[in-house]
Amino acid sequence: MPAINDSGLQTISRGAETSLMQIGDVAARTGLSLRTLRFYEEAGLAEPTERSAGGFRLYSEADCARIDFIKRLKPLGFSVEEMRELMGLLEVVGLAGLDDRAHDRLMAFVETAEVQCRLLRSQLRDAEWMTAHLRSESRREHIGDDARVE
Repeated sequence: MPAINDSGLQTISRGAETSLMQIGDVAARTGLSLRTLRFYEEAGLAEPTERSAGGFRLYSEADCARIDFIKRLKPLGFSVEEMRELMGLLEVVGLAGLDDRAHDRLMAFVETAEVQCRLLRSQLRDAEWMTAHLRSESRREHIGDDARVE
């Protein structure tokens, strides 16, 4: 039966089981569009736990955590295929550990992420410098239309 939780999100209660959320609730919670969530499903990155009798996507808390994880991978520049591979590696780590080949692959992902983080920090420094420069320029004395010399 649908209910509204403390966050104002509609959830589906299934007795003692975890509540499920519809796609609009997940979009509001994650800040992602419905289109992005549907794309993640089509790409095999984040499928909803189940569908309602009417065909609505129903997401669990674990699904939302996975979607948040994908959202955080995005700025690191990984392709959909790489994200899918990385998430698979991380699932194996949690279950049984990695063989040497898989561990090497995971370390390659780590290296790629570190390089991208350095690039993002550099871009942020540039953006902060430009913001400070614009702020400084905005404090200069303003010359109105009446004071202009033609």
